[in-house]
Amino acid sequence: MDLQNLFYALVQVAHNFGAVAVVGGSLLARWPIHMDKIQRPLAWLVLAGWTVQGLSGASFGAVSFAYYGQMPDIHGIAILALLVKIACVVTGFVVTVMWLRHATEWNEARRDHMWNLLVGLGVTALSAAAFLRWFS
Repeated sequence: MDLQNLFYALVQVAHNFGAVAVVGGSLLARWPIHMDKIQRPLAWLVLAGWTVQGLSGASFGAVSFAYYGQMPDIHGIAILALLVKIACVVTGFVVTVMWLRHATEWNEARRDHMWNLLVGLGVTALSAAAFLRWFS
C-alpha cells in the first residue's frame, strides 16, 4: 500500500466533508422557511467546516513536504486559485465567528446578508478548488 496516496485520500475526505459543511450548512440556513432555532447550530457546523477546510488544505502541502521535502510545485492559475481558496477560508471563518458572536444583535436582513456571504464564499472556494486541481 502506498502510504502517501492513503494520506492524500484521507486528507481529501476531510476536505470534502468540510466543503459539504460550509456550503450545505450555509444553504440550509438560507432555506426559504427560516428555521431560526437551527441557525446557531448551523453556524457552528459552518465554522467547523471552514476550520476543516483550512487544516486539510494545509495538510495537502504537509503531505507533499513530508514525502518530497518541498511544497507542491504549482504556478499560474493554480496559485491564484489557491490564494482565492485561502481568502475564502479566512473570510468565511471570520464571518462565521462574527455571526456566532453578534447575530442576536442583528436584524433579520443583516443575518440573511451574512448567510448569503457565507454561501458565496463556499461556492467560490469550491469553484477555485476545481481550478487548483486541474491547473496544478
